[in-house]
Amino acid sequence: MAAQEAIEVTRAERVASWRGTRLEGLLWAALSIAIFSGWFVVTRFSVTRELQVWDVTALRFGVGAVLLAPAVLRRGSRLPMSAWGEGLLFALLWGAPFVLLVALGLKLTSAAQAASIAPTTMPLVAGILSFVFLKEQQGWIRWTGYAAILAGLVCLTGAVTTQAPPSPAGVTALAAAGGMWAVYTLLFRRSGLSSIQAAALICIWSAALFLPAYVLFGLSHLGRASASEIALQLFYQGVLMGAVALVTFNRAVSLLGASAATAMIALVPAAASLLAIPALGETPSFVEGIAIAVIVVGVLLAASRPSSATLSIQPQETP
Repeated sequence: MAAQEAIEVTRAERVASWRGTRLEGLLWAALSIAIFSGWFVVTRFSVTRELQVWDVTALRFGVGAVLLAPAVLRRGSRLPMSAWGEGLLFALLWGAPFVLLVALGLKLTSAAQAASIAPTTMPLVAGILSFVFLKEQQGWIRWTGYAAILAGLVCLTGAVTTQAPPSPAGVTALAAAGGMWAVYTLLFRRSGLSSIQAAALICIWSAALFLPAYVLFGLSHLGRASASEIALQLFYQGVLMGAVALVTFNRAVSLLGASAATAMIALVPAAASLLAIPALGETPSFVEGIAIAVIVVGVLLAASRPSSATLSIQPQETP
């Protein structure tokens, strides 16, 4: 009898711990969603005017590297060479190549289309890869959520492309970026790096690989843009996306797990559509509203509580 009571107490404590961890993870994910949602609008604004894809990438990782470098370079925080190799892989998946693909997709499509494709492709790919390669049992509730996200994505993409067909090259670039993002989240979750360490390595490696070519080949168009536009991009690309969003998303993955955290990012199209109302005066159509609602329901299902067998898994880093 005493043994049974001890088991029940342990189970209750485990569930309570999971709930606290999940709440913190949801808050980190919410901050990431807020930043990502505005990023598509801000990036689209510049790549269709004076600044180019190359400028956006340089600002994001140049500023991000300066801000986050102390996390891995200061005395007492030196990382082993294996961690730097892991960081290089992360940079190839969610660093400069990812930003270049998304920026190209934004240039060839629109902010609404880009926000509908890349963030929602990512959780679908992550869920499938987790099931196939990591043997993570998603359960019928999560699979239903993934199906709802996919259905909402199809409806939303169709709704925002009724006036002009999407560019095949742009859609391909965005879908590829979403797939790379998904692979990164799965690898990061199983790595030994903290949120800020992974973010720092992504920025440092991306800056080291991209900035020399950016300068050598004279790709800069910064001189053609206004001071206010450069200031906006410096803050949003360099500070918010290059530093803050990398850390907040990594933290959400650490606390929620890859499947739930990536599912939350599928809310970006919904958040971006809502932001467009006061910022751009664009009110979603009835079809867009239905699609957004379906995506929200899908996210709630896909981010649902895992089976009781997985509740013993703890986050890999402490706050």
